[in-house]
Amino acid sequence: MDKQLIVIQGPTASGKTALAIALAKKLNTIILSADSRQFYKEVAIGTAKPLLIEQDGVQHYFIDSHSIHDSITVADYVSQALDILSDLFTKYDQVILVGGSGLYIDALCEGLDDIPTDKSIREQIQNQYEVEGLDSLLIELEKVDSDYFYQVDKANPLRVFRAIEVYRLTGKPYSIFLQNSSKPKRDFKSIRFVINLDRSVLYDRINIRVDWMIEAGLEDEVRSVYEYRNLQSLQTVGYSELFKYFDNELTLEEAIELIKRNTRRYAKRQLTWFRRNLDANWLESVTLDNQLQEVLTILSKHS
Repeated sequence: MDKQLIVIQGPTASGKTALAIALAKKLNTIILSADSRQFYKEVAIGTAKPLLIEQDGVQHYFIDSHSIHDSITVADYVSQALDILSDLFTKYDQVILVGGSGLYIDALCEGLDDIPTDKSIREQIQNQYEVEGLDSLLIELEKVDSDYFYQVDKANPLRVFRAIEVYRLTGKPYSIFLQNSSKPKRDFKSIRFVINLDRSVLYDRINIRVDWMIEAGLEDEVRSVYEYRNLQSLQTVGYSELFKYFDNELTLEEAIELIKRNTRRYAKRQLTWFRRNLDANWLESVTLDNQLQEVLTILSKHS
C-alpha cells in the first residue's frame, strides 16, 4: 500500500477538526495541522484552535508549535512537515492533514519550485490576499508579467502569489524563471476531501462561532498581544478588527460585526481556492457520522 496523506480541507467553521479527529481515531493515526493561524502558542480563541479535550487523545503537529514572533513561511512549513512525515510514514501507512490554509496544503502536497523566494514578501502577499482578495494581486500580475497572466490558472492563488513574489524579489517576470524550473516528487499519495456545507449553514456557523469567541474571552486575548499588533502573524481576521477597537477606530459592536463579515468573506475565498483541485472529493453531508462514512468508503477504494 502506498503511503497516504489524507487531507481534510474546508472553510472556517465547517467542522474540519471534528472530522479529522474522528477519522484519526478510526485509522489509529496522527494529525498534522495546515492552519497557519494555529501554529502560534500565544493565541487560541481567535484561531479556533482545538483544545486538548477536543483533540481527544490524538497527537497533533503544528498546534502551538511556534511563537507569534517567529516568521513561518510556506517553505519553512513544508520543510518541517516533510521531516515529520518522513518519520511518521515509517510507523503509519496513513497520516491526516487538516486545515483551511490552501496555500500550505498545496505546497506540501504538490511541492514548491526551486525559484528564489523571500519570507517577508511571501507574508506581505498572503496578508494582502486575506484583506483584499485575489483581484488586486491579479491586477498587479497583469502589469508586471502579462505573459504569465494570460496562461496562469486565475482561480489558483498559489500560482498568482508565486509570480508576484518572484517579481517583487527579482524585478524580473516569473515566466522567465519557469523555463528552467521543476518541482520535487512526493513519495506519498495525497487524497483530498473538502467539506462543502450549504452557504447559509456555513454562514450561520461562522456567526455563532464569532459570538462564542467573544463570550470565551477573545477581547482579552487580543488585548494581551496588542503591543505586538504590527507583527505579520497578527495581521488576520479577529485580531485586526479588535486592534482597531482598542485604537478607538471602531466600537466593540462594529468590530464584532466586521469580524463576522470578514470571516464570511474569507470562507468564500477558501472555497474558491479549494475548487481548483479537480481531484478533491467534496463532502456534502452535514453530520459528522455521514461525513466520516463517506470518507472511509472512498478511502477503501484506494487501499
